[in-house]
Amino acid sequence: MSGSLVIEVNVNGLLRSLEVAVNHTLLDVLRDQLGLTGTKECCVVGECGACSVIVNGRPMNSCLMLAVEVDGGEVTTVEGLASPDGSLSRLQQSFLDEGAAQCGFCIPGQLIAAQALLNRNPHPTVDDVHEALAGNLCRCAGYHQITAAILAAAEEMTP
Repeated sequence: MSGSLVIEVNVNGLLRSLEVAVNHTLLDVLRDQLGLTGTKECCVVGECGACSVIVNGRPMNSCLMLAVEVDGGEVTTVEGLASPDGSLSRLQQSFLDEGAAQCGFCIPGQLIAAQALLNRNPHPTVDDVHEALAGNLCRCAGYHQITAAILAAAEEMTP
């Protein structure tokens, strides 16, 4: 591959060694090389949040990151939120229970933003949720259900 580098990255708990083109985004590599199509391509300019993933503990727009930037790092996609046996996480189940998953296009990014929030703040307020999701657009206007789902998951996950 001309103009490529080999990177090592932990994706959803699995260490991967990948040859990537230096101009390919993390989104390209996740979808096209790794087959992780839960991360959606939408605006490609970092405005909608559909491509959100967690990189080294922080939610990021994968359409704005070059894949080479995650060399040596850790990436969690929406597929990585489920248990290894495929069962849904408490957060994912809460989205279903609260009717937050409408068309499904924005939901992977919403779930990633919500998981990143709960990782750093297991007891969020409504304002915390709104701030954490500010970079994720929902065309179906399911914001109320999404907020309710995140708060319900936080309540159930709290010991």
